[in-house]
Amino acid sequence: MDKIYNRENHLTELQKRLLDMFIWYHNFCREHNLKYYMAGGTMLGAVRHKGFIPWDDDIDVIMPRSDYEMFLKITANKVFGKYTVESNSSPKKDFLYVYTKVYDTESVLTENTRQRVRRGIYLDVFPIDGAGNSQEEAQRNFTKIHHRHNFLLSRVCALRKGRSLYKNAAILLTHCIPSCFLNDKKLADKIDDMCKTVDYDSALYVANLLGNWGVREIMPKSVIGNPTEYIFEGHTVYGIENYDEYLTRLYGDYMTPPPPEKQVTHHDYIECDLNESYLR
Repeated sequence: MDKIYNRENHLTELQKRLLDMFIWYHNFCREHNLKYYMAGGTMLGAVRHKGFIPWDDDIDVIMPRSDYEMFLKITANKVFGKYTVESNSSPKKDFLYVYTKVYDTESVLTENTRQRVRRGIYLDVFPIDGAGNSQEEAQRNFTKIHHRHNFLLSRVCALRKGRSLYKNAAILLTHCIPSCFLNDKKLADKIDDMCKTVDYDSALYVANLLGNWGVREIMPKSVIGNPTEYIFEGHTVYGIENYDEYLTRLYGDYMTPPPPEKQVTHHDYIECDLNESYLR
């Protein structure tokens, strides 16, 4: 787990602000006895770089469903200094995510989505749910949710240059369904309910059912294990206990960085201002 890169004075201003938010979230979870784990690229960064993947600009965490629901209950309709939390229960019509975002209210970030979502820079919080008691059962349950979630995402995302013609055409078709026939908020609520079907504590296989990696997100619960300490940019935070199996399932040879032409962020922002507040 040695560092690959020279990490001195390496963070961008955006990464520094995200790190501040992550440390606030970590301390908040410790204070309220809530379990969480770094996930996806954040977990990979902690193992391969002891912090951010150098070209990355987000932080992802997962929480077992019961901890996730308690986090939402504690943070509902509150502001903690400059941080606030928004989930799928938000009354705002432009928030169509099934997971949760922690926002830095002293910033502005506008994502390139079909309906412009103007908030602040954020930390993504995903529930991790039970998927089944066998790989086959978990895949069946995952697929039902994954299809609906992908459909919702296609309704939310914007057409974009550089994306394949096939994908843009599929997205355009979903946009043609008027909101009077399909309520996206209700669809998000339905997906959230489906994610809760299998109890996390009793399941042998669990998954971030809203993750980007398809069936690779399905893990034996023993892989997730107990929250385990890792160093992230000089701070102690929590991650997956059996990180090697987790990262291998998601990425394969995770210790080899991609070629330089692929060392780019995958986010599509229209506006990012760290000196303004989206509340003003």
